[in-house]
Amino acid sequence: MRPAAPFFCLLLACGGPPAPDGALTDPARATDAAPATFEVRFETTQGALTMRCERALAPHGADRFYNLVRAGFYDDAAFFRALPGYIVQFGLSSRPDVNAHWQGRYIAPDRVAASNARGTVTFAQIGDPAGPGLTPDKRSTQLFINLKDNARLDELGFAPLCKVAEGMDVADRLFTGYGNAGPDPNRIRNEGKAYLERDFPRLDYIVRATLF
Repeated sequence: MRPAAPFFCLLLACGGPPAPDGALTDPARATDAAPATFEVRFETTQGALTMRCERALAPHGADRFYNLVRAGFYDDAAFFRALPGYIVQFGLSSRPDVNAHWQGRYIAPDRVAASNARGTVTFAQIGDPAGPGLTPDKRSTQLFINLKDNARLDELGFAPLCKVAEGMDVADRLFTGYGNAGPDPNRIRNEGKAYLERDFPRLDYIVRATLF
């Protein structure tokens, strides 16, 4: 069960609309269209940061991110791939049972409408580009924050959907010491947080993700 929202959040509705029952483990219940603009607050082990998202930039990606946040998917998730001066990536649940439900649940391609500038937030992906200026069709739950201007990712089909509006200094402080020798994503999916805490104890985490 997710923790209750603080009193000030109840007053300001900063938790966003509740997710449909079972949305965390039933992707079919997490398909609502995102608002034209929305904000996501990450309370992390290094402090808080806020992302401002625009659906028009990447509609399929924005819808997925919006639904995952309000379902609580990113709560207690690690920044498991953190490369200094490049990106910090997140988006695998700390719960293997949740990962199992979302494995292979890909979203349709989006056209690249903005550059991967420093502070932008973009879905990670696998597979070849779907077409000129389009993302591949294999994006599911993982995203990354660009720690620098990564314009070369634009032509590879990576479509930003949000930008860090507050707390970029927090993103810069996230632990990047493991580099490319960090966790195996497949083991995170299958073993969850127990694997990360045992083998990669210095990773930073999203304590809670909240819609505004």
